Amino acid sequence: MYGYEQNQGAQQQYAPPQQGYAQQPPLYPEPSPPSLADAVRAFTTGSLSAEDFQQIFATSKVYCPRGDNPGFLALHNTQQPVIPMFTSLKQLRRYAGKESKYFVITGAEVLDLLPTGYGFVLDMEGDHRIVFDAKAVEEMVDFAMRRMYG
Repeated sequence: MYGYEQNQGAQQQYAPPQQGYAQQPPLYPEPSPPSLADAVRAFTTGSLSAEDFQQIFATSKVYCPRGDNPGFLALHNTQQPVIPMFTSLKQLRRYAGKESKYFVITGAEVLDLLPTGYGFVLDMEGDHRIVFDAKAVEEMVDFAMRRMYG
């Protein structure tokens, strides 16, 4: 027989696994996208376009305080109702306290789930707070739909 050991009593020996290429870090790692906090800072200072901000927002994690019932907590003591959201757990804790309840979703999910007529504020207690009123949210949704469906 070709390719088989003719001696039935021979023990097969396996070579130990070698340190493969896949275990080594790449020589030129892909640049990571800016964090949502970096994007908020850049957008509020005018160094990031609205379209670029929205692309980063859509894929970023957003931290939302929550109550006993599922859903967003809204602030109604503003000109229009807004929902506080945060770029990090640290920012959320700064606003709502150490023991506060929260959930995490992506920016795209925020745009999908936000009730009509509501805006949102990112990093309410942060140095670079940003407010999107209900009209701005509608424009963000329209932009996302055009990008997705043409």
